[in-house]
This record gives sequence, C-alpha cells and structure tokens, in this order.
Amino acid sequence: MPELPEVETVRRTLKNFIIGKEIREIRVHYDKIITGDTQNFVASLTGQTIRDIDRVGKYLIFILDRDAFISHLRMEGKYHLVDASKPLNKHEHLSFVFSDGTELRYQDTRKFGRLELVNKETYRQDLPLCKLGSEPWDADPKAIYAKIHKSSLPIKSLLLDQTIMTGIGNIYANEICFRMKMDPTTPGRRISKKRTAELIAVSKEILEQAIVQGGTTIHSFDANGITGLFQVQLQVHTQKFCPVCNGAITKEMVRGRGTYYCQACQKKKG
Repeated sequence: MPELPEVETVRRTLKNFIIGKEIREIRVHYDKIITGDTQNFVASLTGQTIRDIDRVGKYLIFILDRDAFISHLRMEGKYHLVDASKPLNKHEHLSFVFSDGTELRYQDTRKFGRLELVNKETYRQDLPLCKLGSEPWDADPKAIYAKIHKSSLPIKSLLLDQTIMTGIGNIYANEICFRMKMDPTTPGRRISKKRTAELIAVSKEILEQAIVQGGTTIHSFDANGITGLFQVQLQVHTQKFCPVCNGAITKEMVRGRGTYYCQACQKKKG
C-alpha cells in the first residue's frame, strides 16, 4: 500500500506533468471508483484546469479552478500520463482526457482506490480528511501521548491508526519500531512521554529519508514510471537478518498485519 512517502512522490511527480492541463472529458469505466454521484463528479470537473496538487496523509487532493477532488490510492492505485491514442488496459478505470491530447489514467488492479469531489476551500475541515491525525511534522507529543497512554493496543497498531498520526503504513511502522529498538507488540500504555516524543521524531526522520529516496517499490508502487529507492535502506521489513546483531528477523502477525522485528534488539519496554 502506498504510504506517505510514496503518495508524496506521486504528488511531486504529477505536478511536473499535469499542472495547467485542461480537462476536456472524463471517462469513468468503473463507477465504484467514484465516491458519491458519478455524473456530478464528471459534470463538475469537465472543462476545468488542474492548478495544484495537495496531500494530506495518504490522500492526494487535486485542486482545479472551482472544485477539487480527493484521491486515495489504497492498495495498488496508480496514475499514468499517456497519449490519448494508447489502448485502455483492463485495470484502467478512469481517464481524465486533456485538451492537449494526453490522458491521466487511474489504474487499480484491486479496485480499492476511491476518488471524491470535495469543496476546494474547506476540504481539510470536511470528511474524510477532518478525521485524520496530524502528520509527524505537525504532531504535538502531548496530544499523541494523550491518545496512546491508556491504550492496551500494540504500538505497531497505534502507529497504523490514521486518527492518531497520519501517513504511516505497515512498512514504515516496522522500520520505526526497529529504529526505536521497541518491540512492536508493546502496549501503548507502556510508552512514556519521553518515548512518545522520540517516536514522533523517529517517524519524521524515516519518512523524510523515504521521501528523498522516492519511497519504496515493494509490492506495486510507482509514480508514473518513477520508482522509489528506499527499499534498499529497509532495516527490518522483509529482511532475514538483523543489521545490528545479525540475528534472525522474526515475522509474525500483529492484529492482522505482517510484522518484522528483531527479538534481540527490540525489547518490550517503554
């Protein structure tokens, strides 16, 4: 699943290609990709020009002349800018046809991604974005501690809770726990105020490093053909041996999510 660094890479890449392009036509090949009324989505956006692309957590927000739309890539969503003459493939479910003869196509093998028309001026205060927690750059340690210090849930699960701190997914949660030398099954209530501040700082550091590298190409992520390099820096996720002690990496399910960690280096303590 694309996480914050991957979505940020998509945002930056697409801005180089589609800002200033006018939408001549929108072709929806799979109605469920659109949240809300599909005809209203198409009618509202046709004829407008893409002016900017914002990002909140794992959501992309395309800013147009009068409206905006949110895009959540979910598991395998991708955007590709192609010549309009290129044949449609079976996994391309929506096309923004531009007046210059190019198309921005949304491709999603599993069809989990969603697009939704939103208010250009208030989208950050409206659903679904208003439910999201702060990104690590804006997170207040006191506020995060207040959300986790009474929880019996594993810290790995709390890192994945987008209402606490948004943008972190499974890969980076594993890496954050490893950098913290923290057992991913440690209950939130055992995380001290000091460790909470460290958790935020480490989250920010790892996400920033991943953004610089363009994210990771694990699974099927790419940004219009530009693939990330952070996978070469992964310390624990999908690894066999710990880079610190050379012991075997453990993989187990933590509340349904595949979790990699070193039992020797990551201790269950606050």
